[in-house]
Amino acid sequence: MKKIEIEGLNLFYGDFQALLDIRMSVREKAITALIGSSGCGKSTLLRCLNRMNDLIEDVRIEGSVKIDGQDIYRKNARLTELRKKVGMVFQRPNPFPLSVYENVAFGLRVHHMAKGSELEDIVGESLKAVHLWDELKDRLNRSALGLSLEQKQRLCIARLIAVKSEVLLMDEPCSALDPLATLRIEDLMQLLKKDYTIVIVTHNMQQAARVSDETGFMLLGELVEFGRTPDIFTKPKDKRTEDYITGRFG
Repeated sequence: MKKIEIEGLNLFYGDFQALLDIRMSVREKAITALIGSSGCGKSTLLRCLNRMNDLIEDVRIEGSVKIDGQDIYRKNARLTELRKKVGMVFQRPNPFPLSVYENVAFGLRVHHMAKGSELEDIVGESLKAVHLWDELKDRLNRSALGLSLEQKQRLCIARLIAVKSEVLLMDEPCSALDPLATLRIEDLMQLLKKDYTIVIVTHNMQQAARVSDETGFMLLGELVEFGRTPDIFTKPKDKRTEDYITGRFG
């Protein structure tokens, strides 16, 4: 089942066209990876999925992005609801300068989703979902800024789970982590895809091959090829994809 459908998506920064007629579908409860060299448009495309590019001056967007059949660029789209449904994890973890507990509870309070014992239950379940509860259950009132990088990244994911985000966007979520921490986050992604749709941008082709179900290769703003990850990595249809996968450029 398709969770996200992108049709004829073009994005311009002033006169510069950064995305060229992107057309792709993202499967529900699967991991989709976007790969390609720096500056190819991967992160720009990712940010189109929760309209974060709207925050950039002089951006113009054409085409449609439908999530559950609804075009998120329609005139009456509610951005607050969109960004609750489609959450984002960045390259470097960005916990709030609050306690571990208040980091997870923050979105629940903002959206008036829970209070009292219900709030406590959701915070606990969210931390358990990212395998942080046993590590932090006695440190809930301590500052989240004192956590390790991996713990901070898990905490940021827990914030999204707490507000019931359905789509998790991950922009190089392991780039600041060591190899062991990276594997732990990858294992977590495999667990989360049972309940969430995940789209990840990565420079690490081995990571894309390990974790994703489908992969898109981008080059100079164009989605050159998109398909099942094993096919992209072992029998690409486009010579440019093959050249990138085999290290001839990138």
